[in-house]
Amino acid sequence: MEDAVISLHMSPARRRRLGVAAAAAGLLATLLTAGPAAATPDPGDTATARTDVSAAQKAEATAAIRSGEIPGVDEIVHSSNITHLANVPKDALKGLNTDLAFQGKYAFAGNYDGFRIYDISSPKSPKTVAQVLCPGSQNDVSVSGDLLFLSTDSSRSDNSCTSTTQPATEKSSWEGMKIFDIRDKRNPKYVAAVETACGSHTHTLVPERKNVYVYVSSYSPSDTFPDCRPPHDGISVIKVPRQAPERAAVVNFPVLFPDGGNPGAPTNPGVSKTTGCHDITVLPSKDLAAGACMGDGLLFSIKDPENPRIIDRVQDNVNFAFWHSATFNQKADKVVFTDELGGGGAATCNEEIGPKRGADGIYDIVGRGDHRKLVFRSYFKIDRPQADTEVCVAHNGSIIPVKGRDLMVQAWYQGGVSVWDFTDSSKPKEIGYFERGPVSTDAVTTAGPWSAYYYNGYIYSNDIAKGFDVLKLDDRRTDSAKRVRLDELNVQTQPDYFDR
Repeated sequence: MEDAVISLHMSPARRRRLGVAAAAAGLLATLLTAGPAAATPDPGDTATARTDVSAAQKAEATAAIRSGEIPGVDEIVHSSNITHLANVPKDALKGLNTDLAFQGKYAFAGNYDGFRIYDISSPKSPKTVAQVLCPGSQNDVSVSGDLLFLSTDSSRSDNSCTSTTQPATEKSSWEGMKIFDIRDKRNPKYVAAVETACGSHTHTLVPERKNVYVYVSSYSPSDTFPDCRPPHDGISVIKVPRQAPERAAVVNFPVLFPDGGNPGAPTNPGVSKTTGCHDITVLPSKDLAAGACMGDGLLFSIKDPENPRIIDRVQDNVNFAFWHSATFNQKADKVVFTDELGGGGAATCNEEIGPKRGADGIYDIVGRGDHRKLVFRSYFKIDRPQADTEVCVAHNGSIIPVKGRDLMVQAWYQGGVSVWDFTDSSKPKEIGYFERGPVSTDAVTTAGPWSAYYYNGYIYSNDIAKGFDVLKLDDRRTDSAKRVRLDELNVQTQPDYFDR
């Protein structure tokens, strides 16, 4: 299907929200030559089951498509400053697509069934280099030098890539970090595994010359889980020697919430109880990190990477349900936190939910040193209407490196990809977008971009259902970013774009 282009200056009907209710919410890597065995995702970022909608909701979605309020099923629309260059559908890995990392001419794409490596030397025609079968939700991926890191947050029978699902109530079950040697991109080799308390939902690298430190975020302990019992009030810190990754080991478990963190309901109705962190972003050039930790947002120092130290902590018990991820601006005087309302399984981009829930929260960093504070300024949420069958929520994004401006590209599941400006912390605004219409008008279905990141002049998006997308952004406000070139990008390890 050819792209259908809709101007950024849309008609009132296109901007008007749908007035419907939200939906409820050993070590051996196998290079694929045939279809993989299905992985079984555990509860996490994304719902896997389709949820039926009422006849009225289905009828309203169908009417919205006919009237042009929303795109048709699978129809592609975008603003005039974005061009859709390529889509690479899923192939051997049939699971849900997840996070992205970049190195040189390669993109690394996580999938609940493993990971895929693309050659992106020609962004218009990405080529698959390898597909590695290694089931284990979510399989978030990062790279540093010759090493690739893969998160496993589903209880497995062992630490191999041929493991099967096994209850977390069994002591022998395994969850944690897997490490691959990627010197040969066509033949990654699984070289190490480190078990971590409550698994590894996401992870963040703090690279050094001889070692790579890995901050492992995980949550939801239970008294019935032998390796994941409460209190789970911190993160695992893994030290990985670059020349001997097989010696990787947990070296610390710093307590980030000595008071136990946000208690959640019933004290704070609708807010997640803090039992760990969901995601951490570090800015090594500034020795800073920002943590999105369920019911809490954190600012902390990583001057000593083995012993991170809290500087400030904030909560939003009115509009934030689940602190999901964080992004610094280049000057490190702002942080954007995302709220994953509905756990990535609900339609939250509609009139019922409104513009302040399931949104981004923009915080200024005020003060100096250990006296710095996170000060709330505003919310940002896409105002393009989505049907009640479209799971839509603020998700993973990155800054677009433009001096003097704070610009970001971000994934919103079936809300698509949004490019937005938060230079004025109090008045954020969208300046570009790309999205597909509903996957279905019959049921709430998890799909759309999980991650959308800017890398070396292009936007790359890993769509949960539709595959790997490449977008080109042409806009006088962002064009200078095309001159910024990186050798490597893990978005949760933010580079200093202008002092390298």
